[in-house]
Amino acid sequence: MYKTSISDGELESIDQILTEVISKYDSVEDSEFLKDAHLYAHEFPRRLRSLLNDFKMLEPAPGLCLISGYKVDGQKIGRTPSHWQNRSSLSPTLREEVFLILFGSLLGEVFAWSMQQNVYFIHDILPIKEHANEQLGTGCEQILWWHNEDAFHPCRGDYLAMMCLRNPDDVATTIASINAIELDDRLINLLFEQRFSIRPDESHLGKNKATRGGEQLENERSLEAAYQWIDQQREKPDRLAVLSGDRKSPYIRIDPYFMDPPEDDAEAAYALNTLIRSIDEHLSNLILTPGDIVFIDNFRVVHGRRPFHARYDGTDRWLKRINITRDLRKSRSLRPSVSSRIIY
Repeated sequence: MYKTSISDGELESIDQILTEVISKYDSVEDSEFLKDAHLYAHEFPRRLRSLLNDFKMLEPAPGLCLISGYKVDGQKIGRTPSHWQNRSSLSPTLREEVFLILFGSLLGEVFAWSMQQNVYFIHDILPIKEHANEQLGTGCEQILWWHNEDAFHPCRGDYLAMMCLRNPDDVATTIASINAIELDDRLINLLFEQRFSIRPDESHLGKNKATRGGEQLENERSLEAAYQWIDQQREKPDRLAVLSGDRKSPYIRIDPYFMDPPEDDAEAAYALNTLIRSIDEHLSNLILTPGDIVFIDNFRVVHGRRPFHARYDGTDRWLKRINITRDLRKSRSLRPSVSSRIIY
């Protein structure tokens, strides 16, 4: 795993940049801030920029980059919310949100889904009581099965970034890299063929439909079309390949909880089940502590979460999450304008 800790001197330099940004913008949802995030990010200390540049361009085998050392003030950020909808007009975690997006901008473009968390670019990952037994990041009682983020969608992000604000129970994120999996050539060839399917996960369903205004209301037709496509994919998902790229170092696209082994294709079913068992065997735990940011290569690493018992008293685990794409153009037909970062 690529990892480093931010030095005190680097923190001081970063803090000055964060102060400047916050003096100009009162929300990371501001389109002007998102447009200019690259400019501010490239003022970060060169050592940290170099680390993320190497992570992006060299694709190191672990597929993970962990940056630690940011100091989270537990009192200043307040209690863990009971729901991601409970947002104040001025976020008490604005500084942390700016910090996360600026770092993420060094890898690509932050984007949002029209179907998730009221179209927010920053997602709150925290236990929600009514989600306790669901396959959602906001669940807790069930294991969150390992997966690639938004694996069903052709415009899934290249990277997922999560920043820990609070984790008193040492809840583990589960991870495994495709680079650690050894498969014979026959299985690899099968997994490269479009003989598999992935249904949309729970977070994209209509029951979680956005209610926020602004661009969302202006594009209601696009949103309805997006939900129609989601419903179609749930009923009859497209055929796709699980592996792609270079056969010696492939990319992966998988979400076993939302996949059914092909009933009419014994070879494909065997290949998929073999891969799933191999990943299970290589799964490891990553416990994030306050101030940690982990960048996950969504094309080479799967992630999940161990179950835990939430207290719902304001002290539970709380992460911030963003999706990052290396190329916004690939989703242009699903975005209402060239400047929009929302995929419908």
